Amino acid sequence: MSKGFPLTGMALTHILVVSDLDRARTFYKDILGASLYGEYGGTSLVFDFNGAWLLAVTGGEPTKDKPGVVFAAPEDPDRVAHSMTIRVPDCQAAYKILQERGAKFLTPPVNWGNEIRAFFRDPDGHLFEISQVDNIQSL
Repeated sequence: MSKGFPLTGMALTHILVVSDLDRARTFYKDILGASLYGEYGGTSLVFDFNGAWLLAVTGGEPTKDKPGVVFAAPEDPDRVAHSMTIRVPDCQAAYKILQERGAKFLTPPVNWGNEIRAFFRDPDGHLFEISQVDNIQSL
């Protein structure tokens, strides 16, 4: 076994800073369909989404392990520094389900030839993409 990085048993958690935990809980559970794994101290929610961890946290000032770093919800949802893609087998079907649950899409799915995709935001403006790629090797 390699002694390098990544190590066996690791998991990636996406941290999203949100302005309202109740609104985030509703979005991630009821619209995205994530399972709520836990709530901590009134400042964070941990979701399991298809085996990936999503951690919704309220903003916070620097701490001794992250000096100078302030956690804050996005101020301008049209300026994106991070987004997440959810690979789906049928983009049109996923779009319809998420839209019926209340997701607000920027446009209906667009077919780019090798990929069909559509973008939506959570209540704080974090950008999500649903993407259908029939042949991942063609990318």
